[in-house]
Formats: sequence, C-alpha cells, structure tokens
Amino acid sequence: MIHHIIGKLLQGRYQIVQSLGAGVFGQTYIALDVDYPDNAKCVVKQIKVNSFESNYLDTLRLLFLTETETLKLLGSHQQIPEFIACFEENKRFYLVQEYIEGHALTAELPINQEWGSVWSEREVVEFLLDVLGILEFVHSQGVIHCDIKPENLIRRAADGKLVLIDFGSIQSIDFGIGAELPIHRIPVTSLGYIPPEQFIGETQPNSDIYALGMIAIQALTGLEPLQLKADPYTNEIIWRSQNTPVNDYLAAVLSQMIRYDYQKRFQSAAEVLRVLKQMIWEPQPTQILTPDIEDDKSQNPVSGKLSPLFTGMKVGLAANSLLMGVGVYSLANTSPAYSETETLSQAKKEYQAGDLQEAIALVKSIPSQSNIYPEAQATIEVWQEQWQVAAQQYQLALAASYESRWSDVIDAARQVPDILYWRNKTNKLVQQAYVNIQTQTEDLLAKAYESASIKDFSMALEYLRQIPKESSAGAIVQDKLAEYNRKRQIRAAYFLNKAYYQASIGNFNSAVKLLKNIPSDTLVYAEAQVKLNEYTQKQRVLAQYQKGASVKRANEYVLKNSDTRIQYVRGVN
Repeated sequence: MIHHIIGKLLQGRYQIVQSLGAGVFGQTYIALDVDYPDNAKCVVKQIKVNSFESNYLDTLRLLFLTETETLKLLGSHQQIPEFIACFEENKRFYLVQEYIEGHALTAELPINQEWGSVWSEREVVEFLLDVLGILEFVHSQGVIHCDIKPENLIRRAADGKLVLIDFGSIQSIDFGIGAELPIHRIPVTSLGYIPPEQFIGETQPNSDIYALGMIAIQALTGLEPLQLKADPYTNEIIWRSQNTPVNDYLAAVLSQMIRYDYQKRFQSAAEVLRVLKQMIWEPQPTQILTPDIEDDKSQNPVSGKLSPLFTGMKVGLAANSLLMGVGVYSLANTSPAYSETETLSQAKKEYQAGDLQEAIALVKSIPSQSNIYPEAQATIEVWQEQWQVAAQQYQLALAASYESRWSDVIDAARQVPDILYWRNKTNKLVQQAYVNIQTQTEDLLAKAYESASIKDFSMALEYLRQIPKESSAGAIVQDKLAEYNRKRQIRAAYFLNKAYYQASIGNFNSAVKLLKNIPSDTLVYAEAQVKLNEYTQKQRVLAQYQKGASVKRANEYVLKNSDTRIQYVRGVN
C-alpha cells in the first residue's frame, strides 16, 4: 500500500516523498508542495477507508468534513500544526498540515541512549507547563486529543517549543468515543499512556492529563509506563521509590494526574496549571523549614508553599508518594511532635485494616494544642463519610451478586473508596463476577453465532447487546455488532426487492409476507411499510374479486344441474 503512493502527485500539488508511519486511523506521509518555489514540506494524512460502499463513504465524508473544521480551529494555536487543506481523491480522503522541523520528545527521555539521564524537577515542571497550556486550549474547543505520547510531542527546532501533533484520534468532549477501544487496534507506542476509562468508551478531558502525567513520571524515573506496577487493591500506579528523589509537592501533583479513577484526578488542565504555578511562584518561608527540608530544597529549587487547592487535595493525593495527607500538610506548618505523627500513622493503619473505631480513638487521643490537631479532626469526618460509602457500596455489590447482576457488582465495587479492608471484600465479589461474565459471554456469543448462521441477524444482534461491557470480548462484540447490522441491512433490502418482484407478478400474499420480515430499525423499513399498506389493500381487492368470480362460476354450473342446485348453492354460501 505504501509503495503505491510514494512519488504520486495528489491534487496536482502534493508530491508524496516519504512515509512517516501508520496508525489506527490512517497512514501519514511527508510531501512536497510543488506550488511553492522552494517545494516546502508538509504532512499528508491518508484517512483509513474500510469499505467503498456508498453509504459508508457518505458517512465517512460527513465525519471527515466535520473533523477538518475542528482541525482548522485547532491549527490557530502556535503549538499545533497549521491546517493547510483537505480533499477527496479516488474515494480516498486526505488531510494536509504544516510540517514541524524538530525531533520527537522520545529523543529527550532518559530511556533513550542518546540522552541517558533523568530530568530534574525544574525540567519536568517546565515541560508540564508547556504542554498543559496547549491542552487547555484544545479542551476549550470541545476536543480531547486521546493519544498524548512522546512521539506526538515535537520539540520545534526554530524556538525549542513543544508542538502537539497527530489529532487523528480526536474526540468531541460532548460525545466521547462511545465505544470500547480494542487493545489490538492501539499502537504499541500508545500503550501505557492511555488511561483505563478510554478502553471502555468513557474518555474524559482529563484522560489527556493522565497521559501527560505518565510522560512526566517517565522523565523523572527513567521507566516506561508499562514497567511500572499497580497496587493490586487500588489499581493506582506505584512509581515513587527511594531511588526517585522528588519534592513531595510535585510527587503529589503527578500522582493526582494519574489517578485510576478519572473522577479523582485533576478535572482540567487549567487546574493543574494553577497548582504548578503556585508551586513555583510562592516561595516557602525559610523560618518554618527544618534543616533537612532546607537541604532538600537546595536540591529541588521548585519547592514552594502549598496552595489552598493543594490542601483540599490531600485525601488520596499522595497515594504514590512517601507521605500521607498529614505529611503534605506539615510542609506548610511547624513540624508536629513525632509521637503525634506516629499516632496518626497508626490510626491510618487501623483504618485501612478495618477497625474504624480504634482508628478514631487514636486520632481523638491527639491533644488539641498539637499542630496536626485540625488535620486529625478533619480526618475523622472524612473517614466516617468514606466508611459509610464503602459499606453501602459493598452491600449493593453483595446484593447484585446474589441476584446474578454481574455488571452491577463491578459498578458498585468501583465506587468503593480506597480502604483496603473494603477493597479486599469487594474484590472477591468482583473476581467471581468476572468469571460469571466470561461464562455468560461465551454462551451469548454461541447463541449469536448460531442465529447468524441461519441468517437471523436481528436475534444475533439482540444476544450481542446482552453481553456485559466488562467482558473481555469487547473487541469481538463490537466487530460482530457492525458485521451483523450490516448484513441485516442488506437482508432487509433483499426482502424489499423480492417483495417488489412478487407484487409485479400479482403475488401479493408473498410480497406481504416478505415485507413483514423487515425489522423496524433498518434503513428500508419506512419504504417497506408504505408498500405493505399498498400490497395489503391490493391483496384484499384481489381476494374479493376472486371470491366474486367463484360465485359467478358456481351459479353458471347450477343452472345446468338443477337437481343439485339447492345443495350446491348452500355449500357455496
């Protein structure tokens, strides 16, 4: 496919000279614009076409024109490639955009042998500020990029600024993806940067923030996302270790960017920007720092005073850092006595282990004159609220399990707060739910295949729609839904054409039967209903005519056979 287009001149203007690579949505090339004296380079993307059927092409054409309008708007930003043109040629769709001279961010990350060293905190913060500024603009236009990764961030040679490229996966914030993202369709380079919700069709604006946070962690640690482990109980990424000396504030911000549950992440790029800018521009007063912290500050010049927003983030914010909430709070306050900190730490252990009353008793033992007393009292309220939510969600999951509502089990478990005790209890229910979902999926798939084999595509689709969204067969289900729906449309059109033929030879009974087999949600249904009414009336008229003709023939017969007249006529009547 690639060698066929290299050297070609598209639209009599764009000469393809090099392939840049293939993605889920198409193939990208470097081209020369021959209309310019210096043959300026540009990027040409050929959109993937899966079918040349007219209905499919019409739909794709509409989507293509809609997305190009979005790209025109996005291209007005200085750090997004400018939109140049779009066109259709030989039933193929093409986008033309500005070519950015520079190198991909992959060349700067520590996993690359050319560079080889992890980034400083200041470099990471500057990187985040640069890209978050782009994302703030992108999201303000109602668009989610959906594929933030090092390959799609180009360091522009002209000014050293990062440029965000490849908007081939963009989705509208208003509508989202609306379908699961099959893992076999994802480029290997994107794995690890894509957040959990994107795989199940629930992409959010802060899905891009997750991906950006993973790149920043990669820069700090030298580890690729797929090399990082996740907590088996919370699913949170474990990235901070003793080998990663990083300011607690920055660590907490990064952990908040990559929370497993998108509802617990930063909700917007603007929110992250606000926190990071305060981190840099509000220096921490030296009189409240211990010597150890001062030494750490000299190594990490981006340390700063906690913002009010950060104070509100402390619950769960430092899940992957070495500090819990009170440790973060203490950066902006005089250090509490070690014994009081130890008491709170022990209380947290009791809380996670499932002994709420003991945890609360320990917290209440902290004296009111302690610097961490306000924090400790606030913790009690948070714990009680979370505990109640966890208990309720567990009961919902348990009830759903008893009633074999396996998807509801998983949905309820997702709402359980990060309390180890309750997570352990619900995880057992979730594991059983997945086992049963797998069994249910296999049964429904078998029924769907059987129905499809006898061309009952409506029933096959009904079975497929019953398969839970949590099933591991999501990709197969989506493919089969598309296939069977297409075949059902074709079969409906076949029934309609056959009905036309039967009616043309006067066989209205057969025509009516054929039309009644056309499902209500097919494209030809409305036309079929019009013909069904027409042929039913003609069927009735024909039946009356045939009955009248039969009586006439009978009367003619009895005139010739007068001795059987009464008996025969009665038989006719």
